[in-house]
Amino acid sequence: MWPDGSRYEGYWKSDKANGQGKLVHADGDIYEGLWVNDKAHGKGTYSHANGAYYNGDWIDDKQHGFGMESWPDGAKYEGDYIDGKKEGKGKLTFADGSYYEGEFKQNEICGYGKYYWPDGKQYDGEWSHNKMHGNGTLIWKDKKKYQGQFVNDKREGKGTFSWVDGR
Repeated sequence: MWPDGSRYEGYWKSDKANGQGKLVHADGDIYEGLWVNDKAHGKGTYSHANGAYYNGDWIDDKQHGFGMESWPDGAKYEGDYIDGKKEGKGKLTFADGSYYEGEFKQNEICGYGKYYWPDGKQYDGEWSHNKMHGNGTLIWKDKKKYQGQFVNDKREGKGTFSWVDGR
């Protein structure tokens, strides 16, 4: 039993959780997987009492490596983690059906990636702090297109807007 009332069931070594085990937190959250010296380390699943969960790689009690995370509203992420944050390549699907595939930094959409809206609009280009920022191409369902620069989700700077009919 942990000091906060959490309960561990599994393998021990030198009075510490080591090997396969399950920790039921006092708040109802559960981690089940591999342990090294009282820390989640290796493959494991963390289930939150609210229905959110993460299944994947852990190092030193943090999500690290490849994993899949989902939330009760239907949103989900599948991709890379470093030190407990989305970092590297991944796919984030939102509850409304829109999704982003590309690069993440420090839990934010950042770098190169593609975003698809449920209405058929799509963006292919650079991102910073979860916003279209840099060079990119925005295409609407009716095939009109803007190709150029973006600043904080807005068309700004040099760019070309074109319509299907050529105007």
